Amino acid sequence: MKGLLLTGDYIPREGYVLSGRELDGDHRALNGNAIWKNTKLELRDDIPMPAVGPKDVLVKVKYCGVCGSDVHFFETDNDGYMLFPGHTKLPVVIGHEFSGEVVETGPEVKNVKVGDLVTVEEMLWCGECIPCRAGYLNQCRQLEELGFTLNGAFAEYVVAHSKYAWKLNDIAEMTGDLDRTFRTGALVEHSSVAYNGVISASGGILPGQSVAVFGTGPIGCAAIQILRAAGAARVIAFEMRPERRELAQRSGATHIYDPAELSKQGMSPAQVVMDVTKGEGVAMAVEAAGATKATVPQIQQALGVGGKFVQIGMVAGATPLELLTFQTKRGSMYGAIGHSGHQNFPNVIQLMAAGLIDMTVAATGTWPLDRALQAIEETAKRTGGKILVQAS
Repeated sequence: MKGLLLTGDYIPREGYVLSGRELDGDHRALNGNAIWKNTKLELRDDIPMPAVGPKDVLVKVKYCGVCGSDVHFFETDNDGYMLFPGHTKLPVVIGHEFSGEVVETGPEVKNVKVGDLVTVEEMLWCGECIPCRAGYLNQCRQLEELGFTLNGAFAEYVVAHSKYAWKLNDIAEMTGDLDRTFRTGALVEHSSVAYNGVISASGGILPGQSVAVFGTGPIGCAAIQILRAAGAARVIAFEMRPERRELAQRSGATHIYDPAELSKQGMSPAQVVMDVTKGEGVAMAVEAAGATKATVPQIQQALGVGGKFVQIGMVAGATPLELLTFQTKRGSMYGAIGHSGHQNFPNVIQLMAAGLIDMTVAATGTWPLDRALQAIEETAKRTGGKILVQAS
């Protein structure tokens, strides 16, 4: 079958010490940026069809969204290492934000059947390690990931254990449109990443409170919509790119600013937040830009008393943090990664089915599977929203 294959050379950086599962000898990287060099993406037509285990489902992929991590797989730093700083095992077919139709099930599968429309969790948590047993599925110590360590969905077919599959029936009933259902279903994963951060990990907000979102790419726009659905009275968005400011407006942000333009006027995002909130600051600030050296100093100043800082954007390296600010404001910081557990997937699906969030407003293009690499290159320009790859 066809699939977009990522390959690379396993060359740990000088001075990097392998740890944990990296020592198993199976060419796994917990920090791809420290190990994978000379990465290459290539559309292949000789990818083996995935085998279906007793509890697995085989999904014929309809749409798969391009994620920032997909871009970071083939972007490299000055030393030739991939930019992505997370969990990877190559070679692998990438792609993890997808929807499709179940075309085969293992004999022990009970929760879905052939013909069901589904989306599937990307993070395949084990359910047996101590973090999983404590409810921290996104911190699973035996984690495997579709499109990162196991073949993913920039392909014609993908296989996963049935416990990670979620039906899209309610969305289909709401839309009455099969294609729109599949498009919406491919937007569940990244929306669940935002939901996990602004609701599950941090505890959310109270209706009527004000929030700020830094970075209005797909995850930032999902955070805007979810927080508006949660009752945010004001959503103050900061974004450098005009196209993404337009996406923020479509997603429901009430105030939208370009930090560069503010700087020309002698203003800062933190000052704007204080002006808009009449000196109270925000109840929550979401970092979805992955530009913490620029955003975190502003977030610290923009938080109100008891405010929450939620870090969703991924970035390597250290970020200056003034802890005294959190002490004096009784502030909290929450790190969020992934989308698993806490009913994140089904809750997002229900929000979509109820029409409370509509992430299709942030989907700005569709490319065929044969041009999946070009779709990633287009996403790398960082000017639009979510690009979908249509596999069938």
